[in-house]
Amino acid sequence: MKSKKGELILLLASILWGSCFVFQKMGMDYIGPFTLGAFRFLLGAMTLVPVMVLLDRMKKRKEIYKGFKDKELYIGGGLCGTALFAAASLQQIGLQYTTAGKAGFITSLEIVLVAAIFIFITRSVQINVLIGVSLAVIGMYLLCMVEGFYLDKGDTYELIGVVFWAIQILAIDQYSKKVDVIKLSFVQFMTTGILSCVFMFVFENPQWNDIVSGAVPILYTAIIEVAVAYTLQIIGQRDTRPDIASVILSLESVFAVISGVLILGEIITFREFLGCVFMLAAIIVTQLTKPNKQQKCEKLKQDLTL
Repeated sequence: MKSKKGELILLLASILWGSCFVFQKMGMDYIGPFTLGAFRFLLGAMTLVPVMVLLDRMKKRKEIYKGFKDKELYIGGGLCGTALFAAASLQQIGLQYTTAGKAGFITSLEIVLVAAIFIFITRSVQINVLIGVSLAVIGMYLLCMVEGFYLDKGDTYELIGVVFWAIQILAIDQYSKKVDVIKLSFVQFMTTGILSCVFMFVFENPQWNDIVSGAVPILYTAIIEVAVAYTLQIIGQRDTRPDIASVILSLESVFAVISGVLILGEIITFREFLGCVFMLAAIIVTQLTKPNKQQKCEKLKQDLTL
């Protein structure tokens, strides 16, 4: 039951990410990738402050920031934040030299890498998950690769970024079960935001007028994409296997296409529609799992209790 709840939360995160793609593109019209990253992640972190305070008060804790004394929180948040910074930055840099479609497809290869690493670590293979990953890759190819596949300079950045996206997903899987998920999300955002600030001042020349002009996409991505969606990712992954989580999160591209149709009035082609069908089929297939011994024992205990 918990795993299904986690998967639904991840689905919601992918929907929100998909809706933010339009605003990310708008933000890049005004400011550079590191400036956008600095503002959206630091503002996203600040958005979580009242949430943390409220939750701590609801739990009747004597010390509001008690959870920040946990070493694991800083290690996990620092690792997740560094991986997120590297992945998001490489993706934005790569977009300057390649198409959005190719970037989306190459980024989706994280699901293959996550599945491979998970199989290597656990020494267990679920056929339905492997089929789901394959269907998702085919779906992403149909959805994103309109002009054929060839590698260029931008694709190299995207391929390196795939490694960091996979690290971020696996790090969240590890630490979301150990520490307070909201505080983990906060430390992750602060880490990403601070690193973005450093690179912003080194490689870019941010102008206040440009930042004000891009206020709408900055605020939208800071609140919806960062504060809400990335936090939902951590909450959802707490009860979801990382290989399945990566497949669900890859639906971001499907919802990005839908957002383009609804917000920008874009027209979806048959090829893109077919890609969406493959992506949805991938999600359905990953859910077709046979109950393992532990699940059978738990069900038997419930039946005996009744």
